[in-house]
Amino acid sequence: MASNHIERDDVSDSSSASDPLDTRNDEGWEDVEPDEESITVVSLFDKRTFPDAASMLTYCRDNHDFDIWRLRQQFVLDFLGLVKLVNYIRSEVKAGNTRPDISSKSVFEDDKYLKPVLQEDALLFSLDDVFEDDTGAGGVTAPANEVEQLREQLEALQSQFAAYREQVQTALLDRLDESTASDSKAGPSSSSASTSKQAAETYDKDYFHSYSYNSIHEIMIKDRVRTDAYRDFIYDNKALFQDKVVLDVGCGTGILSMFAAKAGAKLVIAVDNSDIINKTRENVYKNGLQDTVKCLRGKIEEVPLPVDKVDIIVSEWMGYCLLYESMLDSVLFARDKYLAPDGLMVPSHSTLRIAPLADSDLKASHIDFWRDIYGFDMTPMLEKAHEEVIARILDKNELAADSVPFLELDLHTTKVEDLTFTKEFNLKWNQGFKVLEGFVVWFDIIFSTSKSKSVDASMTAAQAKEKGLIAFSTGPFSDATHWQQGVFLIENPGAGEEVQAGAEVGGRITYLKKQGQERSLDIDITWSNGSSGRSQMWVLD
Repeated sequence: MASNHIERDDVSDSSSASDPLDTRNDEGWEDVEPDEESITVVSLFDKRTFPDAASMLTYCRDNHDFDIWRLRQQFVLDFLGLVKLVNYIRSEVKAGNTRPDISSKSVFEDDKYLKPVLQEDALLFSLDDVFEDDTGAGGVTAPANEVEQLREQLEALQSQFAAYREQVQTALLDRLDESTASDSKAGPSSSSASTSKQAAETYDKDYFHSYSYNSIHEIMIKDRVRTDAYRDFIYDNKALFQDKVVLDVGCGTGILSMFAAKAGAKLVIAVDNSDIINKTRENVYKNGLQDTVKCLRGKIEEVPLPVDKVDIIVSEWMGYCLLYESMLDSVLFARDKYLAPDGLMVPSHSTLRIAPLADSDLKASHIDFWRDIYGFDMTPMLEKAHEEVIARILDKNELAADSVPFLELDLHTTKVEDLTFTKEFNLKWNQGFKVLEGFVVWFDIIFSTSKSKSVDASMTAAQAKEKGLIAFSTGPFSDATHWQQGVFLIENPGAGEEVQAGAEVGGRITYLKKQGQERSLDIDITWSNGSSGRSQMWVLD
């Protein structure tokens, strides 16, 4: 801090010599403001020291994966909650545990953590400053900063995944063409049924092959909305998993299996039909869980399990618009064959929702831009543009009505035939929107702790959370997920008349599995605003 010097008069004054309060002749005298007291903040995880709390906590976030800003938001911590968290971490590290369990607020709720572990802990005195105005290191709002970082990561991964998916689909179509050509050369004895079966088997093989690579699993695990929900449900309900037999259908890297094992499961059977199962075994062994988690390669419909019944089935089976990839069929097969009568499905409920799209930038960015590409008209590219379901993260302000549920699933009772359907919907048009440009579909997921516990599957994820349930949404009102939202753009939206505020937009939505490619979907929507009706089909593959 700069000192405030008082300028001295060089002319001596004899009359002031005897005045003890006259300091004008005191050599070098300065009226200096007291220096601000410096502090030293000790790292939570090692002996490094820092001049302020924010820089120390930033260091812990970047080097020890301890993000106090995220934890404060996740657990809704007040000042005392933060004090308990800090003292809990210090006590665990002091005891030799450099990776304390912070999966649940309950681990540090004990009042004993109000007592400082480190005497004169400068961090405890600085917490108010760190979180003043909800700002984090560098004066940036931590939660918003974190969300922005996650959005950037998600967008990059989505771009990689889209390119990867396109490569897989191209390879798949090439193989289907080769298979068809081969059958044609074989002569008239080759039946169309045999050709169809071989094509379907090839398609299925390529589906599982697509899950052999790291990129798709990286996308899913980095989707913290998704992964945190599973982790929170399992860790917050360890009593449900204690000494239980758990089946993980489509286990991927084994993250859900390891959650269950850590929660106290007696046996976890991890099943996957892709090459990723080899890495799953290594992951399980690396974490010392090989005595609990048993990894099996194969389809759940075909692979023999070492038990007759399981207590819990856990699976992350959801695809775009919920049912793309048809993995739920396999999960329901496993339920019917292996789940004990009082067993639990994790997650337990799901709801598909629909809302109208209006005044969206998506039409301009996805459709209209083909009309002028560097001065060239490339509108032939639009021939099938309106037949594709687009996965995008939308602005909630582009929805012209409140969403409504059109399919509600209780995983304990749902049947495979329920997954091919036609459902009606009715939407009430909001003020401020004019032209219906399309529809948006997303899903909510709910985790119930009991098969017998009554749960309204039509609830939104937010409503479920208010009732104390673990839940998440893939809609535009929630944090972004890798599923995004399914967007159905209408061809020539301007051909329809403007929709008036308060008008009802009613219709039907149909989900059909593509013949020979059952993991893809044909989705048909028929709608009317009271005076005119239209229908259009989209493909999700």
